[in-house]
Amino acid sequence: MNQIITEQLLKWPNVTLKPHRFGGVAFLYKGKEIGHLHGNVLVDILMPRSLRDPFIASGRVHPHHIYPSSSWVSIYLRSEEDAANAVEALRAKYEYLLENS
Repeated sequence: MNQIITEQLLKWPNVTLKPHRFGGVAFLYKGKEIGHLHGNVLVDILMPRSLRDPFIASGRVHPHHIYPSSSWVSIYLRSEEDAANAVEALRAKYEYLLENS
């Protein structure tokens, strides 16, 4: 599923990849992290609370797997629906960065 997510994000203008410091790969918009993949099983995204809280309430993302009280969210990739939710959440963060950079 990481291939589906990676292919989708690399279609967005100014998105690049780099190795993530804790393993996996990070997606960047003009040097700012959109989110990162841990292998083929997990996506983590740092979101402002204005994005984070509605996504968590909808059930499409979960509080971060290690730091649940933080602004980070996690998406476990168990199905194509999870991958679609990850792309949607990553797109929301991308659009936030577009508007605020």
